[in-house]
Amino acid sequence: MLREIRQRTFRRRHELDAGLLDAVKDVPGHEFITNPASQLVYLYLTAYVAEAASYWFDRPAPDFKVLDWGSGKGQVSYLLERQGVQTTMADLVSDHEDSDFIQTAPLLAGRDVVPLTSTWELPFEDETFDVSLSFGVLEHVEDDRRSLAELHRVTKRGGLLFVFFLPQVLSWTQRIAHLRGNRYHDRLYGVRGTRAMLQEGGFDVLDDWRRQLLPKNTVRYPCYRQVERLDQVASSHPPLKYFTTDIEFIATRG
Repeated sequence: MLREIRQRTFRRRHELDAGLLDAVKDVPGHEFITNPASQLVYLYLTAYVAEAASYWFDRPAPDFKVLDWGSGKGQVSYLLERQGVQTTMADLVSDHEDSDFIQTAPLLAGRDVVPLTSTWELPFEDETFDVSLSFGVLEHVEDDRRSLAELHRVTKRGGLLFVFFLPQVLSWTQRIAHLRGNRYHDRLYGVRGTRAMLQEGGFDVLDDWRRQLLPKNTVRYPCYRQVERLDQVASSHPPLKYFTTDIEFIATRG
C-alpha cells in the first residue's frame, strides 16, 4: 500500500505554493524553491510524507510528531505544516551557507530551530518522534552510520524514517558535477549498500525507488509538469533508472 500511495502522490497534480514563492522570490540562495520544476518535487515529496505517515499510523497528520533533521531553509517544514503536520526543526550550528544559523531565510522567521552542536548527536530523548526526515542531509553528515544510530534512537519503535535526495553512485548528473570539480556530494550511494546500512542501523526498509533523471534545481523547464511526468516514467524503467540522480527510501524503526 505504501508503494501505491507513493506512486499516486507523485503523479497527482500539485499546485505551486504562492506564499512560498512570494516569501523567497528575491532572496539569494533560494532559487531552487522559486523554480517550478524544483518546487514541484518538494510539493509531492512532502505530500507523500503526510499521506504515508497517516496511513501507517492510522491517524491524521496533527497527531504525529515529525523531526525535520537538517531543516536548512525551512521549506520542508513550511510545506508539511501547510498540510497539518507538526514538525520540529533542527540544524547544525555552523558557518556553512546552508545552515539555519548563518543564512537569510524568511521561512524561518519566528520559528524555533533546535541548534545541533554535534555532527551526529541529537539533543532529544529516546523515542521522541513518530517520523524522522532526511531531505538531502544523510549524504552530508560526517558519519552517516552514527547519524542513523541517533535517528534510530530518537524515532519511536514502529516509527518511520524517510530518506530523500540520496545521490546514487551511477548518477550521470553527479558524474558531470564531479568532473567539473563540484564535490558538493562527495559520497555516492548504491541501493544494496544503503539498504544494508539502514538495516545495520536498526531500520527495516519498506520501499525504495530511484528518482530524477533530469536536473531540476538549475534548469527552468517551460512545461515543467510534462517534464516531471516524463522523468518519473524514465526513472522507473531500465536502463535509464540506473542513472538517476537520487535513490530514496522509507523505513520503519525496529
